[in-house]
Amino acid sequence: MLCRLGGRWLRPLPALQLGVRVPPLAPTSTGGIKHSALPAWAVASVSAVGSGGPGSWYEALATSAPVQGAEEVLLGVHTATGLPWWACIGLTTVALRGAVTLPLAAYQHYILAKVENLQPEIKNIARHLNQEIAVRANQLKWSKRAARLTYLKNMRRLVSELYVRDNCHPFKATVLVWIQFPMWIFMSIALRNFSTGATHSEGFSVQEQLANDGILWFHDLTALDSTWILPISVGVINLLIVEIFALQKTGMSRFQTYITYFVRAVSVLMIPVAATVPSSIVLYWLCSSLMGLSQNLLLRSPRFRRLCRIPLTKSDSDTPYKDLFAAFYAKFISRT
Repeated sequence: MLCRLGGRWLRPLPALQLGVRVPPLAPTSTGGIKHSALPAWAVASVSAVGSGGPGSWYEALATSAPVQGAEEVLLGVHTATGLPWWACIGLTTVALRGAVTLPLAAYQHYILAKVENLQPEIKNIARHLNQEIAVRANQLKWSKRAARLTYLKNMRRLVSELYVRDNCHPFKATVLVWIQFPMWIFMSIALRNFSTGATHSEGFSVQEQLANDGILWFHDLTALDSTWILPISVGVINLLIVEIFALQKTGMSRFQTYITYFVRAVSVLMIPVAATVPSSIVLYWLCSSLMGLSQNLLLRSPRFRRLCRIPLTKSDSDTPYKDLFAAFYAKFISRT
């Protein structure tokens, strides 16, 4: 019987007659190891990825070089340390966050502090420019629209010159997001590949190791956390990070308020999402969130900010942790 593949009619090889055994798409239980079932979507692309056939954008991402690099990092840490996988995931997260995102976060605070210190000068320039434009508009009979456009054009130019002068364009403060978010995605997909056996090299053996290298109530890192403790912990930690950010901002703009509500909603939405992925991924998310919370608190320390040469600003406090607790108590405890 002929079959059609890629526009050609091919005759399949008589695998059964030759005694060739076709391997299953997912590893079966060996050595008494029992693998917990994952949702269908979590293993749907394993066959396509393993066969090298055309697949979706996610399948291409799952086999991309950055994800393979993340897999190599995890395997390297596991091989070098000999630690169980739950400890390797935590150690890798701490190492990456400490070596990559902490310096970028300090640089972000450095740029934002310089931008904040420019605000009095920017307000002064805006006041003088507004007066000058008003005089010129009166002399040349400009319309309100023409005067407004002239003001905005010159204001943008002058502010841009200030940013160039002090080398602190606000866009530089976004470099943390452009590095941290892709790294989070690549590490998550790498752990997903390990947990579903979708890797090309040691995927099956790593999957079996993950099934026995958990701790506490999540012994099987390839299974879901049926207790929901890990997913809820991820959501709570992320919400705590959002609230700490909101507490330090006084007089937020409408846009900042909308962004804060949006991030709160995403933090809550992460709970049911985390309940549908392997525990290895949720453990990584939890470790990453805990490191994010720690970095947020560390970057409030006056001593650490001086160590990073972050300029002093008017909003800086000598007792940031005491102020944070007082604000938290006033907002959430004293009202109850």
